[in-house]
Amino acid sequence: MENVDVREESSNCVNEVEDTNSVLIYGLPDDISLMCLARVPRKYHPVLKCVSKRWRDLICNEEWSTYRRKHKLDETWIYALCRDKLNETFCYVLDPTASVRNWKLVDGIPPHISKRKGMGFEALGNKLFLLGGCSWSIDCTDEVYSYDASSNCWIQATSMSTARCFFACEVLDEKLYAIGGLASNPTYSHSWDTFDPLTNCWRSQRDIAVFSDVEDSVVLGGKIYVRFSRYPVTPHVFAIVYEPSSGTWQYADADMVSGWTGPAVVVDDTLYVLDQTLGTRLMMWHKGRRQWIQVGKLSPLLTRPPCQLVAVGRSIFIVGKMLSTVVVDVGNLGNEGQVLTSSSIPGLLSDFTVISCKCLAI
Repeated sequence: MENVDVREESSNCVNEVEDTNSVLIYGLPDDISLMCLARVPRKYHPVLKCVSKRWRDLICNEEWSTYRRKHKLDETWIYALCRDKLNETFCYVLDPTASVRNWKLVDGIPPHISKRKGMGFEALGNKLFLLGGCSWSIDCTDEVYSYDASSNCWIQATSMSTARCFFACEVLDEKLYAIGGLASNPTYSHSWDTFDPLTNCWRSQRDIAVFSDVEDSVVLGGKIYVRFSRYPVTPHVFAIVYEPSSGTWQYADADMVSGWTGPAVVVDDTLYVLDQTLGTRLMMWHKGRRQWIQVGKLSPLLTRPPCQLVAVGRSIFIVGKMLSTVVVDVGNLGNEGQVLTSSSIPGLLSDFTVISCKCLAI
């Protein structure tokens, strides 16, 4: 009778298990497995991460979001930074394509920064960033925290070059900008910091055109526009525009900024503003006519100011108190000045004020 080496058989079994665990799907090449898994809707990604360590590592890896983005499989969710009556900061997320749309809490904002005011809030890649801010115990801080939407965790990131709060925060050409605001040193109020994720470094620059009283900001036509709450030069100029090719700031077109009186968002390189001075109107800057056009009116029963705007595709989400949300599709607009057709998303029972809304795609 032939002798069998039990240790050799056991070793072969262990190697077989290790080989099975090293592939994404047993019997398939990893590139085919990735092609299959990447097509699973984003709402099921937390379930995929529970299947195995290999699947969890894949979904939390930059390769995953890069692949989905390259093959146009990425899905955009909306993140809202809110504050309650006790000055506690929370972050909520909304899947705009879900059959039942509702806001869900994002856990894990570090407790020691949750009461800071004037923090910057921005999305870059598959991460959200909370930057700077101030509180009763500190004037300004340069601290930065990032939230990885794939791994669902917050970590401390590279600090800004300048401690600041109540500043403009935008992303342009895959770089993060922190502009103006209040700084611990008043001279730094005329500065802006730029973060490059490739080098993981911040760079600080100064320009006398940059002021501290930031009200709003947008990226339009490959440039950053920043609106201020006071008039730095004349009563007709109260916004500046950054030209990345020259790295300089100029005063923005007075006609355009004259109608920029509320929260703004850009859709298809067109600027939209929510004007709440006379009812609630959605306004659009018509570049060809060089004038503001009333797109339509919204029922005051639906919008709950103060509101913030964010866009997914051609749909503008108007997010008000308690995260009460109205959705307007600007791709289906009719005559100018009409009552806009919209859908609504129920808010929460908590009395939240929305500070900022951003989109993040994975």
